[in-house]
Amino acid sequence: MDLNHTFTVPADKATAWAAFEDISSVAECFPGAKVTSFEGDEFTGTCKVKLGPIALQYSGQGSFIERDAEAGKLVFDAKGRDKRGNGTAGAKVTATFHEEGPTSTRVDVHTDMQITGKPAQFGRGVMQDVSDKLLEQFVVCLQSKVGAQPETSESSESSASSVPEVSESAPAENGASPEAVPSAASESSASVASAAGSTAPGANDPAPAAGTAPRLTSVGSNGTARAASPAAPAASNDDALDLGATVLPILLKSYGKQIGIGIAVLVVLKWLLGRR
Repeated sequence: MDLNHTFTVPADKATAWAAFEDISSVAECFPGAKVTSFEGDEFTGTCKVKLGPIALQYSGQGSFIERDAEAGKLVFDAKGRDKRGNGTAGAKVTATFHEEGPTSTRVDVHTDMQITGKPAQFGRGVMQDVSDKLLEQFVVCLQSKVGAQPETSESSESSASSVPEVSESAPAENGASPEAVPSAASESSASVASAAGSTAPGANDPAPAAGTAPRLTSVGSNGTARAASPAAPAASNDDALDLGATVLPILLKSYGKQIGIGIAVLVVLKWLLGRR
């Protein structure tokens, strides 16, 4: 089945490209995925998936087929097999990068996926919806990796410039000795630093909005743009992808009306049979 996604990275094209070339870092943004080795164009890894009471653990390998930084095209192929023989999974992923501004890069991803075994019981529509939800999580994680902008030294310079200067003429006017000037300056600097530390972001108050990373947007299969939630820490590699929990709400949303009609029909039939 073919899956298509589009999302925007709040970074220049070179930064976004470098992030995707680091396959180990990218894998951290997918629940249950882990790269075990990466050398040259070849890599191996594992992926844990929960499907209700069934636990699947895929292990496999992949390779980069094309890496053209100038054209902004990245193609890799990956294949895996469940260690208990419950199925196989494979995907050929093509990502193209389009710089839309100094701090904005659009990424179009086309995935040619092949699945056998229990996960294959879900149709293409459900799998597309599931991949859309997983993409949202991936985009949020990616934001924490490449979207956060490093703090500039302007705040440090402004803090330093705000330290009161001790006039050389002060000792003469106030009758203080010259030796007291360094001590007064030190005490003044210490008090300013203490005050700054007590009000610094992260001590008791949340970080200011100016230091936060820009929000990412993703576009699912239906072309609707979604605003990603604020950046969250990367998912632990020990956490398996709970496919059942992801699929159930989608099934209820897609087939809730049919299920409701079916239940209503059963209730009516039971009532009619009970009257006889």
